[in-house]
Amino acid sequence: AAELWGTSATGMMLHARGIEQHTKGVDNVLAAINLGLATGKFGKPGCGVSTITGQGNGQGGREHGHKCDQLPGNRDITNPEHRAAVAKVWNCDEADIPGKGLPAEELIEAIHDGTIKGLLSICFNPLVSAPDSNFTREALDKLEFYAVIDFFLSESAHHADIVLPGSLHEEDEGTSTSGEGRIIKINAAVTPPGEARLDWQILLDIAERLGKSEYFPYSNTEEIFDELCRASTGGTADYTGATWQRIEDEMGLFWPIPEAGHPGTPRLHEGGQFHFPDGRARFHAVPYKLSAEVVDDDYPLLLTTGRVVSQYLSGTQTRRIAALVAQYPEPLCEMHPRLADSIGVADGDLVTVTSRRGTITLPAHVVNTIRPDTVFIPYHWPGDKAANQLTNRAVDPLSKMPEFKVAAVRVERAGGHTATTDARDMELHGDQR
Repeated sequence: AAELWGTSATGMMLHARGIEQHTKGVDNVLAAINLGLATGKFGKPGCGVSTITGQGNGQGGREHGHKCDQLPGNRDITNPEHRAAVAKVWNCDEADIPGKGLPAEELIEAIHDGTIKGLLSICFNPLVSAPDSNFTREALDKLEFYAVIDFFLSESAHHADIVLPGSLHEEDEGTSTSGEGRIIKINAAVTPPGEARLDWQILLDIAERLGKSEYFPYSNTEEIFDELCRASTGGTADYTGATWQRIEDEMGLFWPIPEAGHPGTPRLHEGGQFHFPDGRARFHAVPYKLSAEVVDDDYPLLLTTGRVVSQYLSGTQTRRIAALVAQYPEPLCEMHPRLADSIGVADGDLVTVTSRRGTITLPAHVVNTIRPDTVFIPYHWPGDKAANQLTNRAVDPLSKMPEFKVAAVRVERAGGHTATTDARDMELHGDQR
């Protein structure tokens, strides 16, 4: 693969959660970028290194400042110059902008230890999506007040004191940004049913109840977008020259768009110019690191979690759609035939998977597309079917992403016979069949 990549004139490298959800996930991504830089695959047609974000507008959310350490335009919330620029747009004192917040897993831990006592969450189902779901359940039950904005009553919402029915993206309008940096317009197809309301209107009402309505003077989504464009001015994801009408007329715009009338930037880094003062990119040394959890005599196999095509994230939407449920009605434990033989199971037999945090029993799915020392379980289901009962809460020190892709487990046929396969002894080279 390295020879094909290195000797080809063009090439695109797309990565996703497989290399990112590790305690060394940032290093993995930096290594991919290093390969792109070393082979000159930036700023040219048919070239690039990019992430496939985990959900719709995962890219745009970062540009808008949704992350706890960012401001609009991909700005750093700890940078005094960035804070001052955004405070001017928001018509507030720089000191009124909060400091760096807590990423999701640290937030759950702060709730668990009593530091955080109240939570407002929007479309967040940590009982299914967060690692170590038993720990997460304990945390939610410790909250003194928990309010949820969501369009379905998720498993986590059942723990809330109040649930405010929000909107689907098909019921609202706004923008989304693709992985290529193209800002596109989302138009409402239907109106929210019953008592459901648009999320942004709910937030405006909360601001009014808190006596802060002067900072939220919006009457429609275009006004919100216009403010976002102003707040992004000078950032790497600069929306300054974007307008509702231009996005509609041109079927999307590529940032940066640093001024009115600017055509946008369909290809970044042309001419070898990168986002550093001298315009030059940086290589990063990435030493090898072990995962946070390694196999041993009690837990000799590796578990990795992920997704299946017919389900989406925590399944709040897709587990309600019969046609999708029919394609993959319950989680399965994928394993190699050699592992299945060692515990005496056939495809469809029940197996029990145990980690240091929990146990799950589910049908085996015997496939040739997995390593013999590894099992895979999709995470879209709750309760006793939740794969995240097994995963650990260790995170990458920079991204704070939990290590969903590696946990030490043991696997046995339900009712007895533990696997004799051991990841430490597994020969993984050549034919694994």
